[in-house]
Amino acid sequence: MRPTPFKPRDAPCYSDAMDNIQSQRAAALLQAQSRANELFQAVENQGLIRANILESQLNQDVYDLAKKMFGISTYWHKRIVRSGRNTLAPYDENPPDLTVGEDDILFLDLGPVFEEWEADFGRTFVLGSDPVKLKLREDIGKAFIEGKEHFKRNPDITAAGLYKHAQKLAREFGWEYGGPIAGHLIGQFPHERIPGDKVTLYVHPDNPNRMRDPDAEGQERHWIFEIHFVDRVRQMGGFYEELLTIG
Repeated sequence: MRPTPFKPRDAPCYSDAMDNIQSQRAAALLQAQSRANELFQAVENQGLIRANILESQLNQDVYDLAKKMFGISTYWHKRIVRSGRNTLAPYDENPPDLTVGEDDILFLDLGPVFEEWEADFGRTFVLGSDPVKLKLREDIGKAFIEGKEHFKRNPDITAAGLYKHAQKLAREFGWEYGGPIAGHLIGQFPHERIPGDKVTLYVHPDNPNRMRDPDAEGQERHWIFEIHFVDRVRQMGGFYEELLTIG
C-alpha cells in the first residue's frame, strides 16, 4: 500500500496571495490619495489660496499645514505652486518666484508620502471671476474624466497612445497640451525607477509599452494621469492629476 502524499491543509494559493497583495497596494494608494484630497480641501477652506503672497510662501504654508494635519515631512517630488504665467511651465522647469495676483489662476502639484505610500495630486484654483480662467479650471477636470474613461475602454492602450489622447482632449476643449508627459508610475515610496529613464516609466509620447503590463515582479502597475492645458496667448495654464488605474 502506497503512503498518501502529504498535502498541507488550507495551503494558500499563489494567485490568491498575489491578488491579496495587489488589493492591499491599491487600497493603500487610494487612502494616500484621499488624504491628499483632504489636504487640498483644507488649503482652500482655510484661505491659504490668496492674493499678494509669493508662491514660495504659499508653498511653505501648505507644507506647514500638511505637517500639522498628517505629520507629513516627506515628498517624493518637489512641491510645486505656480501662478500667472508660471502655470505654463512644465514640471522640470524652475520659473521665477511670482506674487499671486488679485485676479489670478494658480495650481498646486504635490507628492506627499503617507506611511510610505505615495500620492500625487494636482488641482487648479482661480481667484476672481474671469470666465476664461474658470472655464479652463472646469475643462481640465472634465478632460481627466474623459481620459480615464478612454483608458478603461482600451485595455491594450500604450503610454504613447494615452499621451496622444491627452493632446486630442486639449484640442477638443480649445486649448493646447502643455506638458512633455501626461502621467507616470506611482507606488510604494520610492516607486519603481530606473536612473536616467525619462520615457518608459512615464506617459510619454515615445513610450510604446502597454500601460497594463506588470512590473518586473509580476505585480500590477499603477499610474498617475495628468492634464496640463495651456493658453500661451493669455499666458495661463491649468493642471489636474490623480490616480488613473484605480478609484
